Amino acid sequence: MSVTTARTLPGQTMPRLGVLVAVLGVVYGDIGTSPLYAVKVSLEHFREHGIGNIEILGICSLIFWALVLTVTIKYVLLIMRAHNRGEGGILALMALAQRVVRSRHARRIVALIGVVGASLFLGDGVITPAISVLSAVEGLEVSAPELQHYVLPISVVVIIGLFLMQSRGSERVGRLFGPIMVVWFAVIGVLGLLSILQHPFVLAALSPHYAAAVSMRDPWLSFVVLGSVVLAVTGAEALYADMGHFGARPIKVAWLAFVFPSLVLNYFGQAALMMGDAQAIANPFYLLAPRSLQLPLVVLATVATVIASQAVISGAYSISRQCTQLGYFPRLTVRHTGETEEGQIYIPQVTGALAIAVVILVLAFKTSDSLASAYGIAVTGTFLCTNLLAVVVFRHQFHWSRLQVAMAFGFFLLLDLVFFSANTLKLVEGGWVPIVIGLALIALMTTWHRGRELLFARWRQESLPLSSFLARLPQSRIVRVPGIAVFLTGNPDYVPNALLHNLKHNKVLHERVLFVTVTTVDEPEVPEEQRAEVEELAPGIHRVILRYGFTESPNIPRALQALNEKGVPFDPMQASYFLGRETIVPAMMPKMPLWQMWLFLVLARNAASATEFFRIPPDRVVEVGVRVAI
Repeated sequence: MSVTTARTLPGQTMPRLGVLVAVLGVVYGDIGTSPLYAVKVSLEHFREHGIGNIEILGICSLIFWALVLTVTIKYVLLIMRAHNRGEGGILALMALAQRVVRSRHARRIVALIGVVGASLFLGDGVITPAISVLSAVEGLEVSAPELQHYVLPISVVVIIGLFLMQSRGSERVGRLFGPIMVVWFAVIGVLGLLSILQHPFVLAALSPHYAAAVSMRDPWLSFVVLGSVVLAVTGAEALYADMGHFGARPIKVAWLAFVFPSLVLNYFGQAALMMGDAQAIANPFYLLAPRSLQLPLVVLATVATVIASQAVISGAYSISRQCTQLGYFPRLTVRHTGETEEGQIYIPQVTGALAIAVVILVLAFKTSDSLASAYGIAVTGTFLCTNLLAVVVFRHQFHWSRLQVAMAFGFFLLLDLVFFSANTLKLVEGGWVPIVIGLALIALMTTWHRGRELLFARWRQESLPLSSFLARLPQSRIVRVPGIAVFLTGNPDYVPNALLHNLKHNKVLHERVLFVTVTTVDEPEVPEEQRAEVEELAPGIHRVILRYGFTESPNIPRALQALNEKGVPFDPMQASYFLGRETIVPAMMPKMPLWQMWLFLVLARNAASATEFFRIPPDRVVEVGVRVAI
């Protein structure tokens, strides 16, 4: 995430209050803006049958218990225990699960679940900015009805401005996120409390009795309503995904002590308002405020939704970089916007794709109520994937018994399935949007992973084993010339094609040669002292294995310069980097379907160059063309 705050490490001191404020600004933006639409959209289902106190209290009770069960118990108390060296999120959980399963088949299944979850998370990143900004700006229909025709244009302008500012980084903006969200949660909590004081009977909805009562009155309609109730827990995955930035304790404390009470007060306040005035269903959130404060509340809500959208966009950057590092995305252009924090990144390809998709959604659906039909499937799908991976981790890493796993995660799996099933009813109305986005991303990720596997297999078939090359080297008449040659290779046991082509055309070998292989481990970060593994293969020839975590961006020149501490002299001004530029073509008998081959070729041609991805100085690079058929 593009934030300035990182998790507290041993030896560091960070004011507790400062961490909690930062958590509010980054972690809780999405779930914190759900009151803008969750109650209204949920109660709309009862409009034809009449909205009475039973329906109002029932929806309020359902939302309350969804927050308790899904967010508080499942994520805060259980899932957040499963971290990968402090890092959370669906891909970190996938890495943990892959580490504890033994069979190759099981690892593939775990990887597929992780890919599906990551794809749905990215799909959620498209819908969240659209529905959040629209729902906030729609407050103009209440506070200034004469401006209601400008809701759509203003929303589009806000969204475009949000994406335009991404290239500048969010370091300066990030400092404002926390304090603004403190004000936001305080305001919505106070507004809710004032409404509750006028109709305190609404607190009866704390009992699950009303959730059961509205469900038994019309079971099918109540099942449909669950597809909207789940909107109140969107953003729950962010609690887990942002563990790596803040640690588990600040996130838990902020939720239990401030965010959860503020949300509950506001949801119950909206319910109390409608119990006193049924017409408030038009927009119960904004009607909580006095007339004179409605326009300032629109402004505050718009800023809050921008913050929520910024958090989702930053999360999309993090997930995309992790997918690249794990071999599921082609190389992306990763620009670092912060001078001190590794997590402050900007990815132009992701920004452009998200911006276009969000604007299209806003113009196509036009209102937050319509967009609500598209929201939910991606969120509940991610819940399901996280739940399945958690079963593996808690069973094998935490050594829970089968009974414990079944009782805990079996219940949540059933709950997630109910939420997911309820949202599938929205497919025709707009639920197809995240499904299409998710399927497209799954196809992209699996195609790239499969294509790279075939490419590496072809390289192994056609490449010369490094041991054979080194054995023949003393008897060869190859001329050694001054300088350092760095050859990047995906397989450290074979001679890079760039080296063979260089020998074929130039017939020289540098006096010092480094064979460099970059690997990604199933951990978020690798300590600097464990970054490089160096082995001398022959006089002047070394093999270097550079290890990076899946949340890190490789920097080969910096890593090689650190070899001086290991007794391997490296002068960056004497180094030349030899890279193979592959031209991939279909083989006579392709091992991939034609559509998948076409997609892989498109991705390969549009991938960021190795020079840019590994942060190699362009003026020190020599590229050698290689034709590969797969």
